[in-house]
Amino acid sequence: MKYKIGTKEKPMALKTPPHTSEYTMHADEKDGKEILVCTVGKTVLHYDARALDDLHAMLKKHGDWMELGSADEQKPAKEGTVEAWGRSEHNPAGGWYGLKKGLRGRFGMYIPPLMEALGLAEVTHDPKGNRMRAK
Repeated sequence: MKYKIGTKEKPMALKTPPHTSEYTMHADEKDGKEILVCTVGKTVLHYDARALDDLHAMLKKHGDWMELGSADEQKPAKEGTVEAWGRSEHNPAGGWYGLKKGLRGRFGMYIPPLMEALGLAEVTHDPKGNRMRAK
């Protein structure tokens, strides 16, 4: 992993974009693939680690602020948002960056603060309607 995200023993502590909830993130490997492990309370989500570089590249190309649009897997994502891109068959992964069926959503909630902490993006921290852009 080229980013310092932490380990299972010492994960990176983060806050959701509106700063209302805390969660942790660490890097791991599963089935030979680098993954991001996001722990929110007792819930554990897995994301493909390539999401960091792929999302950064897309945001650079987009060139402006993009709404996060976080949504659970069972709910549709608002078009034109980071969440919709994280599920789209047109992204570089060809679909979901979330890897655990039933818990694949919330890409727009948990990945942007990690990217901000890594210096890859700027994220707004309003009560609702947060956005991000590449740094």
